[in-house]
Amino acid sequence: MKLSDLKYSAEHEWVAIDGDAVTVGITDYAAKALGDVVFVDVPEVGSEVSAGSAIGEVESTKSVSDLFSPVTGTVSEVNKAITESPELVNSDPFGQGWLFKVSSGQLGDDLMDRDAYLKLTAE
Repeated sequence: MKLSDLKYSAEHEWVAIDGDAVTVGITDYAAKALGDVVFVDVPEVGSEVSAGSAIGEVESTKSVSDLFSPVTGTVSEVNKAITESPELVNSDPFGQGWLFKVSSGQLGDDLMDRDAYLKLTAE
């Protein structure tokens, strides 16, 4: 997956589109800001999620942050690996640290490309 092909939210989630499946994760920027992730709460398979809505939490040694859905649809899969090894969110946020997938998802209106996201996160 190329980072330039992803869409990004202002809440620091990324979206990868593959046919009808939409994969969601948090960005490397968010993973670094959170610190060591120790727990991830994601919606269950079959749950309906709405773009912009809080749907879970990411807990780190520093804080607890809400997780927002960047898409609307039905959760079709969750990454069981992050339940057992939440540190994958830090070590591989764009790969093995993905969070959940939505089938036939409708993207939120406020998603941006990589360049716009990098401008948002520039200090």
